[in-house]
Amino acid sequence: MYKHILLPTDGSALSQVAVDSGLKFAKAIGAKTTGFYVIVERPPDSFEEYAPVEVKAPELADVAKQEADKYLKAITDRARLIGVPCETYSMRHASPHEAIITFATQTECDLIVMASHGMKGVTGELVGSVTARVITGCKIPVLVYR
Repeated sequence: MYKHILLPTDGSALSQVAVDSGLKFAKAIGAKTTGFYVIVERPPDSFEEYAPVEVKAPELADVAKQEADKYLKAITDRARLIGVPCETYSMRHASPHEAIITFATQTECDLIVMASHGMKGVTGELVGSVTARVITGCKIPVLVYR
């Protein structure tokens, strides 16, 4: 059976449901878990016209790291409550699905549990969601929560 489950999150409500379900599944089968958050890197000019002038790139990086820490702490807290071994990691990457696949492969995860859609909602499904790209680009099984 599965021994190491990756739980990617984007902090959305559905992602939290998938993480919680993944933790319960891990508890039932005696697997360890890893919570994972991708800090999406964007070229500086991709947000310049929308960002307030007083916001600087280093400040945005700090906010992104704080957000990652918040979502990963929620996974750690829930895992501790359920009694499941759990580590957490974040990674800066321009492509969330590539980061998830790379990390899962490097850490020898044998199952990825993730939500069917996240922050972009169902509209993300129309243009190719992170989940769909993980499913099609990864050799590791993916359990999708709808």
